[in-house]
Formats: sequence, structure tokens, C-alpha cells
Amino acid sequence: MTGAPPPVSAARRREVVDALRRGTVPQAGLDLFAVGLDRFQSALDDDIATAKGGGAAFHAIRGEYGSGKTFFARWLAERAKRSGLASAEVQISETETPLHRLETVYRRLTERLSTATHQPSALRAIVDSWFYTLEEEVLDTGEVDEDDATGLAKAVDELMERRLADVARTTPAFSAALRAYRQSTSVGDGATAEALIAWLGGQKSVAASARRAAGVRGDLDHFAALGFLQGLLTVLRDCGHPGLLLVLDEIETLQRVRGDVREKGLNALRQFLDEVDAGRFPGLFLVITGTPAFYDGHQGVQRLPPLAQRLATDFTTDARFDSPRAVQLRLPGFDLPRLGELGRNVRDLFAGAAKHPDRITDRVDDAYIGELASAVTGGLGGKVGVAPRLFLRKLVADVLDRVDEFEDFDPRQHYALTVSSAELNEVERNAAAATADSADDIELDVP
Repeated sequence: MTGAPPPVSAARRREVVDALRRGTVPQAGLDLFAVGLDRFQSALDDDIATAKGGGAAFHAIRGEYGSGKTFFARWLAERAKRSGLASAEVQISETETPLHRLETVYRRLTERLSTATHQPSALRAIVDSWFYTLEEEVLDTGEVDEDDATGLAKAVDELMERRLADVARTTPAFSAALRAYRQSTSVGDGATAEALIAWLGGQKSVAASARRAAGVRGDLDHFAALGFLQGLLTVLRDCGHPGLLLVLDEIETLQRVRGDVREKGLNALRQFLDEVDAGRFPGLFLVITGTPAFYDGHQGVQRLPPLAQRLATDFTTDARFDSPRAVQLRLPGFDLPRLGELGRNVRDLFAGAAKHPDRITDRVDDAYIGELASAVTGGLGGKVGVAPRLFLRKLVADVLDRVDEFEDFDPRQHYALTVSSAELNEVERNAAAATADSADDIELDVP
């Protein structure tokens, strides 16, 4: 028998509501109002358990623009971090993070690295925790006295080398930089230590003096990036984080790049998946997100048959029979009932921290939320899958805030939905333009 869920803190509510008010996906707290993801929970929890046990897992998330791929990824990241894993969400970009340049992917990974207790970037906190763990292991053997600084440093270095033996065979620079970082911190050389953490994170233009201190040269390149990832997984595992959830988001951007760059990106993904399957990255749970056109179209995965075969999933049957253990996971998207459920969840979450919760539930009742959902969707060409972001922003900022602040505000009498082009993203703007003479000013009355 399970007990009642833990109470939601005011800070957690505020973080979620503030993000929705801005029209963005919250960084945390998504489980408080998620809709339609229950079917995936058991299978994904098994994948998280596999990563915790030293295995590896992979899924490709499939959904149209606006279907909630980023929401899904962050919801999954929360579950992973509650289980002790670290996580990182990397946006694939033609200019900033091209997939065929794995050193840029690794750099963004370390910049976005987080745990349940540390926000991005958690790299330095994780490395410091790792060295502390190694010291504790050495002291627990009783072979070195804690007052013997020289003996302790030597024993920790030897233990570090044993832990990184597999990585050092292919990427000796990773362990060399860690060793130099520890030496710099022990003598109080903060500038060198900071520079070496930056170098371990794949940052460019690190001071030459810091690189000389570690005996390493140049910047991280494409070929060493996977070795650094292997080293990072080892460090994570030893300091109490038995795995890493890595999300490569918006991978469909590969369709828009030059042909030769696209081929390199697809091949890099195939090689990465081969390495995951070969067991090189114990503890890694890799997730990619993309549109159906990326997985099925000739400008995406289908251009590289070995990759297409690896990701092939049968979607010819009814979506309700999709297996949550398949390589590709098809997001269900939204219909009006589900959009209404999402709105009710957010309304209840808002009311929990409102100054006048009874007024919230009375004036923004279930029927009104359904009306607002229909109106927003109608303004976007009836495309429900495009509506959630704008719907939640309107619900929070235009309706719930006003009901809570003004005693005489009644949304049925005093609010008429207005959507301006300036507040729409590109996908929403295209949907709105299809149903209005001008997308610059669309006015819809909510009865």
C-alpha cells in the first residue's frame, strides 16, 4: 500500500508556474501536471535501472513540432535524477552544436550537466566529490594516516589511475588533467584548477600554463570526445551517480544542413550508437528526439541505411498498441480532452499557492478551461498539438493571475482571448495564419 504523495513546496510550485507564465517548459516539477506519459513510466524506469546497474539504454523520441518532446525529455530527466543519475540536455544546432563535431556535443553536455543536488554546470562539484570519495576509500583501508598528506595524495593518485585505467589507454589526457587539477587545488592554485576543469569540460582557449601543468596539449577534438565521456561516466559512478541520462534534442536540424554535413552527422550518430551497444559507456542512457520526417524522410535517417535499420519501428498499427519498449517512442500528442486535463492540472497547481484558492476554483472551473482550450486551439487552425504552450501561458498569465489579484475579475465577462503574432513561435504563427486574414491580430471571444 502506498502512502499519499509528498506535499508540493511553494518554491516548486512557483518555479513551474513562473515558467508557464513565460511560455517556456519548466526545468523541474513537470510530474506535477504531466498528461499522457503514464504509459511510458514502467519501461523507462527499467531503462534507468539498467543504467544504474552498469548497462546502457537508448530510445529515439518521435513527435511533431509542439508534441511535447522537450517536455518529455525534462520529465524523464527528473525521474532519472530522482534515481541518482546525472542528466544533461543538449540542443543539436547547425552552428553551435553540430552532431558531427562530437567535441561540441561533449562541451554542451558538461555545461548542462546536473544532478538532483547540483544545477548546471555540476562538473566541478562532481569532480570534487569524486576526489573526496577516493580519499575516503583510501582512509577506510587503514593503510594511510589522514595526517600523512604526502602518503594520502600518493595513494589517491594510485587509486585514481586504477579507476581510469580503461580510459587512460585511449584518452590519457583525461586522467592527466584530473591529476593536475587535484594538485592545483591542494596547493591553493585556484586559477589553474578552474582552467583545468574548463579543459576537462571541453572548453576552448584554456590558458597554456594550465595545459602545461597537466602535460596536455591543444583543445579537445572529435576523436577524444567519446573517451572523455567514458571518463566522465567513471567519475560519476564512483561518486554516487551510477549513470547519466544524455538527451540530444532537436536532432531533426540535420535535415536543414548542407548535404556533406548531414552525412557526417548521421554517421556520427550511427558510430555513437555502435559504441553504446558495444558496452563502451556503462551507465549511459542515451535519448534522441526528432520529428517523424527526420526518421522517415529522405533528408534524415533514411539516407544512412545502417542507421535506418537500427531505428526501424513499426507504426502501422493503432497508436494505442505502441510498445513503450520499442526503439522509437511515438508521443501521443494532444486532443482537446487531454488539453483540458492539462489545464485542470495547472489550475489546481496554481490554486495550491494562490492567495484566493477558492476564487480560482470557482471562476476557472472545468467548463471554462474547456472553453479556453477550444478557443486557443481554434485560433491555431484546430491543431491541438500546437496549442499547449500558448494555452498554458494564456491560462496562467491572462486568467489565473487576474482572478487571484482582482476580486471582481470574472474571465467569462472581462476576458476576450487575443493572440498577437509577436507572442507566437514559428510553428504557432504558421498555424494561426492559416485561419486568419492577418496573423498579426487574432481576436477570439470565449463565451
